[in-house]
Amino acid sequence: MSDSTVVSPLSVVPEETPGHGLLKGKKAIITAAAGTGIGFSTARRVLLEGGDVLVSDFHERRLGETVEKLKAEFPGQQVESIICDVSSTAQVDALFEGAVEKMGRIDIVVNNAGLGGETPVVDMTDDQWDRVLDITLNSTFRATRAALRYFKGVEHGGVLVNNASVLGWRAQHSQAHYAAAKAGVMALTRCSAIEAAEYGVRINAVSPSIARHAFLAKVTSEELLDQLASGEAYGRAAEVWEIASVIAMLASDYTTYMTGEIVSVSSQRA
Repeated sequence: MSDSTVVSPLSVVPEETPGHGLLKGKKAIITAAAGTGIGFSTARRVLLEGGDVLVSDFHERRLGETVEKLKAEFPGQQVESIICDVSSTAQVDALFEGAVEKMGRIDIVVNNAGLGGETPVVDMTDDQWDRVLDITLNSTFRATRAALRYFKGVEHGGVLVNNASVLGWRAQHSQAHYAAAKAGVMALTRCSAIEAAEYGVRINAVSPSIARHAFLAKVTSEELLDQLASGEAYGRAAEVWEIASVIAMLASDYTTYMTGEIVSVSSQRA
């Protein structure tokens, strides 16, 4: 009897794609960029593509370490940082004001902040629900509002890229709060994109399935991560740089006729 399990050649992680100058001369803000996840990888990808970056996070030590790493790898480019708790409207507004002071202008905003967790609805408290919705959805709204207020007052346009999730479409046990928040990010992306067009701004979102990194491993069991990865067509999770590359594409001039779109970055089975 033959083995019915087919191993895809794409299960082998490829070499990271080199930069091609897609964001040369652009100035980007990235929230929740400290650590090992998609935010940090996106900041690095912006620099690889020739742009300058301002990274933001609420964790001061990790943010400082992130800046040191990026400056060491990209000594000829501008890397700035501002501490920001995205649950605070005042701090989000200050982030954009500070970014203009430090960078001179803003061209790209990547709303990466989000918070997950595993709790069945029957056991979920109001605080657990509210916390996930606030960090994941409300923070994206706060930053989108601040960004559009900035772009409304300048002559150049810009791009926003939001980090959603396939859980905005797909059901998963114990993820109702996170899935609801990410579905909200998708709806916010679509609706705000219509409004942003008059300011010369495009707004799109990526919707990753699973990208493994050290922080995710701290908040999710290895067993669940293995299970989710095995359900993908390649039989593996994405590398964070594979998500960041799509974010860079959406932020670039390769996607000038795309707005209000949710791009699934996954290898999920049909």
